[in-house]
Amino acid sequence: MRPFSDSDPTEFITEFFTSLSEELLRDDEDPAAIVDRYHTMDIIEIADGHRMDRDKLIAHTRPVRKNRPSSRMEVHEAVADGDRIAARYTLHVQQRKKEFAMEVYFFGQFTEDGRMRRAHMLTRTVPAGGKADQATALSDQEAPA
Repeated sequence: MRPFSDSDPTEFITEFFTSLSEELLRDDEDPAAIVDRYHTMDIIEIADGHRMDRDKLIAHTRPVRKNRPSSRMEVHEAVADGDRIAARYTLHVQQRKKEFAMEVYFFGQFTEDGRMRRAHMLTRTVPAGGKADQATALSDQEAPA
């Protein structure tokens, strides 16, 4: 994992989640060790109102390993300010012959060495393989020159 401050926010957030997923699925290494490489001990993640601390994140690795999804992250925009990143991305997932996508609004705080300390995420399911919605598609096309 590369240091947070030396990174483009789009590249950093993509690499962070991609590497974390790959490590969880690669072998049978203790999930606590993997979680600790990517998160601080006092991590708090709130996703759609559900609060997860370190223990809950570790427990969350069990269904991920069992289902072994493949995923691809498409970052639409990301900005950094100090130790924080805000990003909007679509996560494309294939799991057990099903495909789906989630639009994610992410607000996170990271340590200098690239570990996540805090995160807030809002998600919604969108059509797999398609644009999130017409408003997003139009706003992306109509950006001022």
